[in-house]
Amino acid sequence: MIRKIIADGKSEIEFLKEIEKRNGETDKKVTEIVSEIIENVKENGDKAVKEYTEKFDGKLPEYYEVPLDVIHDALEEADEDFVNALLDAMENIAAFHHRQKEQGFIDPHDNGVILGQRVRGLERVGLYVPGGTAAYPSSVLMNAIPAKIAGVKEIIMVTPPLKDGTPNKDILVAASVCGVDRVFLAGGAQAVAALAYGTETIPKVDKIVGPGNIFVATAKKLLYGKVDIDMIAGPSEILVVADETAEPKYLAADLMSQAEHDKLASAILITTSEKIADETIAELDRQVKELSRCEIIEKSLSDYGAVIVADCLECAIELANELAPEHLELQVENPMQYIGMIDNAGSVFLGKYAPEPLGDYFAGPNHVLPTSGTARFFSPLSVNSFTKRSSFIYYTEQALLDARDDIVCIAEKEGLTAHANAIKVRFK
Repeated sequence: MIRKIIADGKSEIEFLKEIEKRNGETDKKVTEIVSEIIENVKENGDKAVKEYTEKFDGKLPEYYEVPLDVIHDALEEADEDFVNALLDAMENIAAFHHRQKEQGFIDPHDNGVILGQRVRGLERVGLYVPGGTAAYPSSVLMNAIPAKIAGVKEIIMVTPPLKDGTPNKDILVAASVCGVDRVFLAGGAQAVAALAYGTETIPKVDKIVGPGNIFVATAKKLLYGKVDIDMIAGPSEILVVADETAEPKYLAADLMSQAEHDKLASAILITTSEKIADETIAELDRQVKELSRCEIIEKSLSDYGAVIVADCLECAIELANELAPEHLELQVENPMQYIGMIDNAGSVFLGKYAPEPLGDYFAGPNHVLPTSGTARFFSPLSVNSFTKRSSFIYYTEQALLDARDDIVCIAEKEGLTAHANAIKVRFK
């Protein structure tokens, strides 16, 4: 089901190159379809969105915007344990993200110059939430809570209706508890386009966040620049680094926790112990039979999974930095000893009692993470993702006079005489 690779400086590199193939360019056909959808929504607004909803989701919902009383009823009727779990998770997520909040500053100088920076929340953000079998209430929390903390004034959620035209009630419960302002039953590239351009009913937003299928991801990519987006997300991935003290049953379970997302998901174990490698492979074979998404898991592990045996932990971590995984687990004897060596990872899980699902649902750090090696230069979703910064400058006449010659010199060196003139004219 999953291959075993003995690291020799060549075999593991060949595997990494093979993994990169899953992150290929979006199929041209998908791009063409999405481009057409975007243009149609841009021109025809709600009419186009509703036509696509009926075409792709099977039935027009009874209402386009979900009434507040329907959202309230979903919360009232929800399973009490589920609501309490969401509230407990919310508390942790909010506590972590409050620490990220950035303050503006004013920097007055002795010569009367005043410089500074303002930090403000975006006006309106669109939150895309998948529906059907891929409905994730946890993603509502992870996107909406930092947006609220950042000071976003309005959160507009779009989510596709179920086959019977009704909303997913678990999604409504999550939207209710974390303060989403409006919910529309629309999904796919058409919903993303509606958020980017605005329709007669769906407001135009400043930024679109949230996961989705290849059509949603492509729409976000094509509309970036017209509207801001969180990131261009690829298939999910997990990399586990383990030594001889690790528990194979934990390693196997954690690898499969990501493999179940998608047949394109990648789950990799790098260990310094061949014994641990073999026992983990045996655990994968045993545990997968008990899981509901076993076919997806087996395909993912077969195509994009591996158990790599490395010479040392330092070698394993070097390989981890090369992969720059979305999720990185350090199941080693003293994980804190190695945290400073991790340069490229979306989120790092330390020790055998910090499995990846802890971060997905409950611990507090955001689960919207860079994928496909982009942790080399992208960061997890945060409060700062929902803010904008403006600088301001105040100069006195004397302060500008003191700076005049330097500014004019640089402007004239660049051949921008109007720039220079805007300074010189003030002192003629």
